[in-house]
Amino acid sequence: MFSLDQFVADLRTTLGERSRQAMKEVVARAVSDPSSVVAALGAPDRPGVKVLHKAPDLTVISLAWSPMQVTLPHDHRMRAVIGMYGGREDNTFWRRMPDGARFPIEPAGGEALGTGDVTLLGADIVHSVINPLGKISAAIHVYDGPFLTAKRSMWDPETLHEEPYDVNVVARGTPLLQG
Repeated sequence: MFSLDQFVADLRTTLGERSRQAMKEVVARAVSDPSSVVAALGAPDRPGVKVLHKAPDLTVISLAWSPMQVTLPHDHRMRAVIGMYGGREDNTFWRRMPDGARFPIEPAGGEALGTGDVTLLGADIVHSVINPLGKISAAIHVYDGPFLTAKRSMWDPETLHEEPYDVNVVARGTPLLQG
């Protein structure tokens, strides 16, 4: 049975080990039983970000994507582990281009995550996300830093130019829920 307190304790142990693979394994264990996660956190009935734990070295959120939601390319500037416990999240990864290129970033692969899937994102990853489903998708996102206050970047959808991260633009339709 999923216990948020035990989950956070297990994640904190991985910080001491300095192993992102160990962190990924903790998240994988949790989302391997999605019904247990839903029983503990509640079934997401609307899109939003619910903060489950925040500290200078660890942020854990439950993120519910709107049906058909698309995010702008953005970065985290810290490592992340994403574990799906409902629906799907399709990630497009972007690479920075040399100065003078037509666009400053271009697509460089991707990864589709379904219920029970987990991925590890490096600190320098730029990605955008699509929920391709006509229903809410839900995931646990774990960051090895102060995700909610970190200075980050997003990229304009038309020009693909980098600009300061603006939570009101990036999370349009995904409000911060109390947690």
